[in-house]
Amino acid sequence: MSAESLLAFNLVLMAAIASPGAALLYFIKTCVSDGRKAGIATGIGLGLAASLWTLAALLGLEGLFRLFPWAYTTLKIAGALYLIWIAVQTWRAARAPISLSARGSGHAFWSGLLVNAGNPKSMLFAAAVIVVVFPQGLAGPEIALIVANHLVLEIAFYSLFALLLSSAPARRRYLNAKPLLDRITAGILGALGLRLLLER
Repeated sequence: MSAESLLAFNLVLMAAIASPGAALLYFIKTCVSDGRKAGIATGIGLGLAASLWTLAALLGLEGLFRLFPWAYTTLKIAGALYLIWIAVQTWRAARAPISLSARGSGHAFWSGLLVNAGNPKSMLFAAAVIVVVFPQGLAGPEIALIVANHLVLEIAFYSLFALLLSSAPARRRYLNAKPLLDRITAGILGALGLRLLLER
C-alpha cells in the first residue's frame, strides 16, 4: 500500500462525508439542537460505524452478502425503518421548544452509530473505493492503518463541524428556522429510508 493510495482514499472519503446524506443531516440537526457535546458524540458514533463498514469491506463482507442476500436485505430493511423512525420523531418535534438537556452524549453516540450502521450502502461505497484505490492482498497492519485513518478523519471532520454549528449565531439561526428545517430534514431522512426500503 502506498502513501498515494491512502491520500486518494482520504480525498474520496472527505467528499463522501461532506455530501448531503442521512448521516450529515442527522449530525447537523443534533449539533444545533442538542449542543456541541452531543454533536461530537454523534460524530464519533457516525465515524465508528463508517470505519467498521470499511473494515467489513476490507475483510470481504461484500462477498458474504453475495452468498447470503437475505443478510443484506435484513440489514437494509432495519436501517430503512430506523431512518423512517428518526424522520417521524423529527417531524413531530418540529415545533417543540429545544432543551439542551434533552439528550446526553451517550444517547447521541448510539444514535449516530445506528444511523450509519443501518446503512449498508456505506459498506458498498467503501468496498467500491477500496477496490479502485488499494491493491489486493493487504496485510493485517495495512488494514488496521486504513481503518484507523478512516476513524480519525471522520472524528476530526465531525468535531470541527460541531464546533462551528454549535456556536451562538448558528444556534440562533436554527431556532428561528427550526420548524421548517426540521420538516425538511424529516422529509429527506424519510425519503432516504423509503428508498432503501423499496429499492431492489
